[in-house]
Amino acid sequence: MSQPKLLFWVQHLLGIGHLRRAAALTHALAADGFAVTVVSGGMPVPELDLGPVDLIQLAPARAADSSFAGVVDENGRVIDDEWRAARRAQLMAIFDVLKPDLVLIELYPFGRRAFRSELNALLDACKMARIPVFVSLRDLLVDKGRADRVAETVRLVRDHVAKVLVHGDPQFLRLEQSFPAASEIADRIAYTGYVVNRPMSGSAAAPAAAPGGSPARSGTPSPAAAAEVLVSAGGGAVGRRLLETALAARPLTRLADAPWRLVTGPQIPDADFRALAAAAPKGVALERFRADFQQILACCRVSVSQAGYNTLMEILSAGTRSVVVPFADGGESEQTVRARLLAARGLLELVEADALTPASLAAAIDRADEKPRGTGAAAIDLDGARQTAALLRQHLAGRPA
Repeated sequence: MSQPKLLFWVQHLLGIGHLRRAAALTHALAADGFAVTVVSGGMPVPELDLGPVDLIQLAPARAADSSFAGVVDENGRVIDDEWRAARRAQLMAIFDVLKPDLVLIELYPFGRRAFRSELNALLDACKMARIPVFVSLRDLLVDKGRADRVAETVRLVRDHVAKVLVHGDPQFLRLEQSFPAASEIADRIAYTGYVVNRPMSGSAAAPAAAPGGSPARSGTPSPAAAAEVLVSAGGGAVGRRLLETALAARPLTRLADAPWRLVTGPQIPDADFRALAAAAPKGVALERFRADFQQILACCRVSVSQAGYNTLMEILSAGTRSVVVPFADGGESEQTVRARLLAARGLLELVEADALTPASLAAAIDRADEKPRGTGAAAIDLDGARQTAALLRQHLAGRPA
């Protein structure tokens, strides 16, 4: 099978971290010769480069707010059974036309239960057609304390899933630390290493959105970027507090006279962006998005960011001095747990969300600036994208993963 067809279902709800990790995977899968069709159920993110793949947009859905208390459609209406039935039909029509050789599902059945209607239909169709199903799973799950859901997850994995591809390093963090029933599916688990999009040195980047909607400069960042403090807020949906605190912290740091760049993320509300633009003093650049973000992250003096999976792995890969403030709204603990483990290894500076003030952030920035550039890339396996493609190839070739 020279070019196997792969259907990759992915759903982001609040930020775009899940879709960014999917993008790293699709680049590696395409490079390995897979014909990839990404079926995305989140709000469109046209700025994101998924590589040479086909993208099909399902009826989009997003979290109603940062507490993840509900899911709404693109118009802000709570999704109902009619909406679910229509999207299930849309997904199954794509499956019938594509006739994939294998299917990769992001997170489910470990999460994304709001979409179980369409995903259970997809699992059943794959089982009937004898199409192998793989789960793309981050290293750390959020424990909701529901034994019934854990049992359901184990049953679905044993009945429908060839391999659960855990995008982590078992020498750093094992799945059973956040999913106690991992031993019941141990024969289905394969660790890939952490997934990270590695910037290509010297390559040109696509134009990015800058203030006012004009394209930002593209290409390899200038040497001046090495003096910058880079403050970023992931997708931007919940990043205003961090960005405002960074502006207030700037005059308190030893880097007050250095250039600062704030990258808000494409999902920041327009009103929040305008407020930040009005508050930004001379010496602070404000942009919604940088297509060359990884390049400027790799060469900045200090990075200040939230602690999403993708950002942390890019920081480790680049060895960037960094300060992270984990997102912790709505009882979310995933970013905090991972960031604490990395901070304990001395790989970054950590400011807990409930301790974030201009003074605490300024002190952490100064501590980070005093450190040598890190060696995170050597400390943890970051080859997860390539190894995911290799594991899928091995399965199709009939070799044990």
